[in-house]
Amino acid sequence: MLSQIASRLRRNHGLEHATIHVLSAKYKNFSAQGNSDHNGFNLNVFGDLDEAAVAAAVREAYARLRGGERQLAIHPNCGTALLTTATLTTLAGQAALAVEQRRAGKDQPAFVALVNALPGAITAVLLALIVSRPLGLYLQARYTTSGDLGDLEVVSVRRVSPSLVTRFFHLLLTGGSRSLPPTAYRIETRG
Repeated sequence: MLSQIASRLRRNHGLEHATIHVLSAKYKNFSAQGNSDHNGFNLNVFGDLDEAAVAAAVREAYARLRGGERQLAIHPNCGTALLTTATLTTLAGQAALAVEQRRAGKDQPAFVALVNALPGAITAVLLALIVSRPLGLYLQARYTTSGDLGDLEVVSVRRVSPSLVTRFFHLLLTGGSRSLPPTAYRIETRG
């Protein structure tokens, strides 16, 4: 049962990414953000796209994934990639500071250790940034998305009221721009 839920979640996540890829190729001056669950996904669109455009993008993404374009399931701005980057860079910076504190011993004030750790921390964070991109994409492909839809079917695409999450991402992605209004959609699946 748990593996079935995880499989549906990964497939919906892949379809969500593929939909965003299709929208990005066809339309400019918009931004999108989504989140998936085992019953489908929510898609928040910030710009002037109507329900028909979103429904057409979902259908095209579905058909293209079915046609073998599995790479559409991977998106560079996915939360998996962002979380991988945040985790690796945080650990790299903390490790550089810990190494300097250990090297300097207890007699050195914390501020001095922080300043002395800065060159090593910058280097470590840069290396973490370089490594995190391909690692985040790998983790997406391996664990959090799937381009193989299996028996997944799209049941409906409908406009829903923007949630608090939609409004938060509107502020985050567009600065709250009135020229890029927030619109939310719920895409339901089964299979």
